[in-house]
Amino acid sequence: MKKYLIGCDWGTTSFRLRLIETIENKVISEVLSTEGVASTFDAWKATKGEFETKKSFFIQHLKEKLDLLALQSKVDLDGIEIVISGMASSSIGIYEVPYATLPYDVDGSQTVVHRLEADVHLPHDILLISGVRSKYDVMRGEETQLVGLAELLDLADYQRYILILPGTHSKHLYVHNNRLIDFQTYMTGEVFSLISHHSILKESVEKTSRELSVLEIDAFEMGVRESGARGLLRNLFRVRTNQLFQKWTKKENGLYLSGLLIGSEIQDLLAETEYQLVLCSGNNLYELYKAAVQVLGLSDRTLTASADMVDIATVVGQVKIFQNQALLLNNQTL
Repeated sequence: MKKYLIGCDWGTTSFRLRLIETIENKVISEVLSTEGVASTFDAWKATKGEFETKKSFFIQHLKEKLDLLALQSKVDLDGIEIVISGMASSSIGIYEVPYATLPYDVDGSQTVVHRLEADVHLPHDILLISGVRSKYDVMRGEETQLVGLAELLDLADYQRYILILPGTHSKHLYVHNNRLIDFQTYMTGEVFSLISHHSILKESVEKTSRELSVLEIDAFEMGVRESGARGLLRNLFRVRTNQLFQKWTKKENGLYLSGLLIGSEIQDLLAETEYQLVLCSGNNLYELYKAAVQVLGLSDRTLTASADMVDIATVVGQVKIFQNQALLLNNQTL
């Protein structure tokens, strides 16, 4: 087993590069950036041919971050292999890699990858991880989290479980007998952003602090409870009338809106009585999702993954997928 691996989680709006000690999946050093795949792609288009290919532009960007990682870690990184997950394997990334299809083993053995060999511009072999698709849905990056979380949480003991991954585009991953059999995407976070910044309701809500007051929590829980009482489109206008009738402050009303949207997402899980639920969130959404689960009476069959565990899940998944691919390559050359 190689001692070091460089892991890159390159999402739509974020970039995270880590030097990983693979024996214990320990992060030695990391570089964070808001230069995600989308902004990098836009920057490449703006060059208007200065770079011959999109790939060369992305590689140059990656090299700059690798130089920072080497400076921080004080480790000679030349020759250390890189594994990249997330949107880097999409049509706007380094190189488009076809999706893996369902069912997908949670040990990562069915992951679709593409190899880029080291050259004079970048002295690192790259393993580019693709995403997974169903008949109606796609994801890139969450499959690597799934591989890591399944190992960290020892989920093999559960015949059926659903991983809940909150975010801008929340994912619910359905696993049966250690195989991903389906997944659903909920545009919960994006819809909240659109409504609170670009709709008539923007004048009725206001961003709150991380520490919620009792009244803000009450407003959120009211939104969760009412999310199943009427259709979402009818519920949303109550955000407007709440403010007109001075029922809530703008901050409380923002939490009410959040409760309506998160509650609408979690409501779908009420019917999934055969599945263990696993709530996985390392960000500020965790407490809200946990509260929604409690309000809807799902706490008894919900496990929670700690923020630290969710944070390291991508690293564990990247290492496991890399090792699977190395073993497969060795077997092919015997």
